[in-house]
Amino acid sequence: MAVYGIDLGTTYSCIAYVDDVGRPTVLRNLEGTDTTPSVVFFESPDNVVVGATAKDSAVLEPDLVVSRIKRDMGQEVPRVRHDRPYTPEEISAFILRKLADDARTATGETVEDVVVTVPAYFGAAERDATRKAGHIAGLNVIDILSEPIAAAITYGVLNPDEDHTILVYDLGGGTFDTTVIRLQDGDIEVVCTDGDHELGGADWDDRLVEHLAERFQAEHPGAGDPLLDKQSEQQLRRDAEELKKTLSTRTQHVVRVVHDGRVATVEVTREGLIDLTRDLLDRTIEITRRTIDTAAAKGVRSYDHLVLVGGSTKMPAVAETLQKEFSLVPRLQDPDLAVAKGAALYAFEETYRRLLVAGRREQAEDMAARAGLSPDQQERIAGRTIKTVASRAFGIVVTDKETRRRGVAHLVHANDPLPAAVTQDFYTIDDNQTGVDIEVMEQAGAVESESPEDNGLIAEGVLTIPPGKPAGLPIEVTFALDASGLLQVTARERETGEELELRIQIGGMSEEDVAESRAALSRVQVS
Repeated sequence: MAVYGIDLGTTYSCIAYVDDVGRPTVLRNLEGTDTTPSVVFFESPDNVVVGATAKDSAVLEPDLVVSRIKRDMGQEVPRVRHDRPYTPEEISAFILRKLADDARTATGETVEDVVVTVPAYFGAAERDATRKAGHIAGLNVIDILSEPIAAAITYGVLNPDEDHTILVYDLGGGTFDTTVIRLQDGDIEVVCTDGDHELGGADWDDRLVEHLAERFQAEHPGAGDPLLDKQSEQQLRRDAEELKKTLSTRTQHVVRVVHDGRVATVEVTREGLIDLTRDLLDRTIEITRRTIDTAAAKGVRSYDHLVLVGGSTKMPAVAETLQKEFSLVPRLQDPDLAVAKGAALYAFEETYRRLLVAGRREQAEDMAARAGLSPDQQERIAGRTIKTVASRAFGIVVTDKETRRRGVAHLVHANDPLPAAVTQDFYTIDDNQTGVDIEVMEQAGAVESESPEDNGLIAEGVLTIPPGKPAGLPIEVTFALDASGLLQVTARERETGEELELRIQIGGMSEEDVAESRAALSRVQVS
């Protein structure tokens, strides 16, 4: 009964499982690499290509390629290819299909049960969209796991007999977050988290792209802007990413920028890259400092380790700046693969525990035996607990009866322990109201705010009210946020005791839409 962990990244993704000696192992793709570019090339309506070949195709056919789709998760922003609109969930499903298919080739087993990771700072809509992407791909998503928790699991396995308080600094290709985690007796407790899901290594790439284009124009002012030509732009993006990686090991590098039959030779130094992107790194430092302050308010004032996760933490400036700002020695924790490995361990352990709870001890013991786990290891897995927190505040829009001013009443607050179930009464403001609009809002800024403009609408619905009711009718609203950060909202009119219950759909795709997409896209060839 193999279960898998998937790191679904903005720029690169990978899949792992627990092998027959109990080790988390990343499975290489058909191209022979541990990670797969999160790029989709719509070669035809019936055939899509995912990975390195798709990334190469972006230079020649940029209009048929989609990348960085993770940043659109939870939003209704379809991409049209071959006259068909594809949702972010559907595009992500193609990436998941590629990972699962390649893993099947590597192991000889069909991939079914998976845990998919998301940034700690992902909200309810993004998490729900990730779960739906897995279902569209034909996978059984047994859980959605925050990336820093996955990294902490990997860290804990490497240091099983030590208790630690760690600060996880996770700078991936498209997202950033920091999380304070306690590891004690094998248990994992998230103290607090913060981040920005639109800040990552891709932004460093963008700065280099702009710099290379500017240097080209300065040398060839009559040639036009290479960023206005899609093929030139895509080539610049590839060059910028390679340049960034090269400058992690070398102090300078030369790039040839080709556009409109002209060539410019541009030299970029490591210090030059730091100057170009200083404000981006400063934003991560600001968020990290905010996280440390939040943890201090919860009683955490010292750290055993600062763990770096995410491929972008390989940039030397990251570790140097963190050590200077916080007097902590950063340690790279298998930055590209730690999240997938931790997800695989979590998937294995969660499946093992569920088998025990379901009374299927023989199956659980067989599963553990095939992974070579000792009785002590089995006991530790069975007893492990993971406690996490809400990444953001969630609430509903309320209207003041006198001023008619709209504001957001938050029921769940950022860094509240999960799972959380909060019920609160609200009241109608007009006589003979026939319904109540329920608008579910999620904190959009760095801090909680009552202003609707500082929150994002993630779901809405209408609750019908029986006729003839006066103002002041109580409406009971319940927010239930589970340990994975998935949200369910119910609202009902309490006075009559009638079961007027509203279940609000989070995200753009309904479960019916997901089922239809799963059936339709199963006929598309993914390679």
